Amino acid sequence: MTEAAKNDALLQATSLEKSFGPLKALNGLSFAVQSGEVYGLIGPDGAGKTTALRTLIGALRPDKGNAIAGGISTVEDPESARELIGYMPQAYGLYEDLTCHENLQFFGRLQGVPRKRLEDRIRELLAFVRLENFGDRRAGALSGGMYKKLAIACSIVHEPSILILDEPTNGVDPVSRRELWLLLFTLAHQGVAILVSTPYMDEAERCNRVGLLFRGSIVREGSPATMLQDLENRLYGVTLDDPSLSSQLARELRDLEPSPQVAYATATGVHLIASAPVHAKAWKKDIAKRARSLQRKLSFGPAPAQFEDVFMDLQAIESRSDAT
Repeated sequence: MTEAAKNDALLQATSLEKSFGPLKALNGLSFAVQSGEVYGLIGPDGAGKTTALRTLIGALRPDKGNAIAGGISTVEDPESARELIGYMPQAYGLYEDLTCHENLQFFGRLQGVPRKRLEDRIRELLAFVRLENFGDRRAGALSGGMYKKLAIACSIVHEPSILILDEPTNGVDPVSRRELWLLLFTLAHQGVAILVSTPYMDEAERCNRVGLLFRGSIVREGSPATMLQDLENRLYGVTLDDPSLSSQLARELRDLEPSPQVAYATATGVHLIASAPVHAKAWKKDIAKRARSLQRKLSFGPAPAQFEDVFMDLQAIESRSDAT
């Protein structure tokens, strides 16, 4: 992203640092989210995703750095900044004894939505999340997907220009996940800047841009298509006639020469990522020899990249940099 684009961003983190005792959760975290953009924050457990989101909404004060939401510092003036932000944590605190309508009333009043506007807004939101026929149902009686939809509605009851979601589709079925993402795309089309953390690699591919978070900082950023293209001519697959042996084979193939950047088991065999495309010729001969010695059928060739492969490549690069 250019400097001009960063300056126009609705949400921006700049050199954020946050420690909890000896643990450095954020380490110079910087990125920006534009109006109408869905930005995915992806990283392994413990990478700092939730700490980053809580710092961006002003719930945690960073040790260093700044975060700007709609031109307001969430560090210096968190109360004013929160008026522009909708936030949906992993465990959204809906009141399960209240109906969908009553939950929206409560959160609308909490966010200061004018009484004259609130009832119209509730009708709009129930229709938007397709719960218009469930306004009188208690939140505790909703299915997992419907509960998440109500949580999104409560998060945006005050019509924020920024929406931050922490693993919003965790624990819901595939159909509900798809419906929730359609809601996010609709909001983005309306100009809302959306920041979402997710553990699902297929969801990362749906974002306009992705930031790969490792040990508290963004180590790679760009569109999913660009990141997948970076693996072109470097990702190879070994298909095994007995997939139950994939993990064992992955361990054995880590000693190939030249050494693969990473070798890991898949549902059908092993994926290998090369640091250079020329490694494939040497690998092909070695793998053919191993197939004969193991008396197994192994096929070797280029593999189509998925975002999980991007993630594995990132982890391998960062692990090696730590070791040097």
